[in-house]
Amino acid sequence: MHLDQTTYYDLSIFNREEEFSLFHRLDFTTTAGGKEYLRRLFSNPLTDTASIARRQEALRFLLDQEDAWPTIITNGTLVVIENYLNADIQPMSAGAGAVGAYIFRTFYAPNFGFIKFSFAQVVNMLKGFKEFVDVFLKEETPVVLKTILARAHHLLQQRDFQNIIQAAAKGELSLVQMLEFDRLVRKHQNGTLHELADLYKQLDAYHSMAQAMRHYQLHFPTFVTTPAPYVHFEKLYHIILSNPVAYDIELSPVHHFLFLTGANMAGKTTFIKAIGVAVFLAHLGMGVPAEKMELSFFDGILSNIQVQDNIFKGESYFYNEVQRIKKTVTQISNNKRWLVLIDEMFKGTNVEDAKNCSLAVIRGLLQNKSSLYILSTHLYEIAEDLQTDDRLLFKYFASDVVDDNLQFSYELRDGIAKEKLGYLILKREKVLDLLAKLGTYTD
Repeated sequence: MHLDQTTYYDLSIFNREEEFSLFHRLDFTTTAGGKEYLRRLFSNPLTDTASIARRQEALRFLLDQEDAWPTIITNGTLVVIENYLNADIQPMSAGAGAVGAYIFRTFYAPNFGFIKFSFAQVVNMLKGFKEFVDVFLKEETPVVLKTILARAHHLLQQRDFQNIIQAAAKGELSLVQMLEFDRLVRKHQNGTLHELADLYKQLDAYHSMAQAMRHYQLHFPTFVTTPAPYVHFEKLYHIILSNPVAYDIELSPVHHFLFLTGANMAGKTTFIKAIGVAVFLAHLGMGVPAEKMELSFFDGILSNIQVQDNIFKGESYFYNEVQRIKKTVTQISNNKRWLVLIDEMFKGTNVEDAKNCSLAVIRGLLQNKSSLYILSTHLYEIAEDLQTDDRLLFKYFASDVVDDNLQFSYELRDGIAKEKLGYLILKREKVLDLLAKLGTYTD
């Protein structure tokens, strides 16, 4: 599945302020390297249903085996080992024996202290991977995890590592053992330890995905084979909301265009993003924030949500809206399956112009049945020219005015919203009162 940078930011999967991103919310890694590997996974959604099924299987396995996850390897372990392997410190000479070891400890005390501290983490790394292999490498282990663990098992078979593991199992290493093992590891196993560290980063990332699913109670979606794109949600919500309202929605070849209306702040944008995020997570092989989700495989998601002008290039807001629509049309013309999300199209021009432009775009997009479309607009008048087209599904977010106060139920209803609440909001926020007082101010 393909997402361009604009879509990643529109859906807040990544964000320039990371703490407000979906990635940050779902990051349960315990190591810096694991976090970077998880970022790579989020940056590369899977490209076929077989790969998605394999990752789902791996995450299910980790969820079932949660209590057995070894915790001996930490971020500190990886940091210390990296510094250890890159340190410019000469090891003790081969065959130096007990006398040489005591001389090394006495005359090279700072180096010895560094080695002693660091080698303890080398031992933790080897012990941790032995535990991983013993507990998780089974006949039924999913292939995604088995590939990592089988490679780790192979690396652990190095004679130097086996000797270290066996010696450590008997108790604390002696001075001579530690310095001799230090020499062997840094001379012969530098690359092997680096590879083990990389393997743990991968395990940490997959474990994080499973942890996020458990924490947010996400459910695996079901991918179905259909001749045209399809999504079906039951109790869908946006994962970033603390008290979300859940929705049922279906888009199919019969209704492949959702026309969404409602007042500002009624929930349109959040709803659109919720669908985009759920489809994205499904293509990562993760669970989704819905009680049930069925969908076809999508080749990509394209969004038009947070268009901005560019004063440095002299490009207006409307111009950039047009360019984004142009890119969308060009992209979906390859007849692959796309999910297209458009929020408040053509805000950068006058109402009549926006209506004409919107109608032209909607009628054009309707001709392409290889994609699904969700479009929100405050220009409900557009619907009058489209209501007879059976390909559109009309939904709106309800809002009420009680004693000049806005009330949003965030309920999704069939039909078209007719409320115009802009003037009411202006009044409620006391802007009209402030304007009325402008003439009363004196120097």
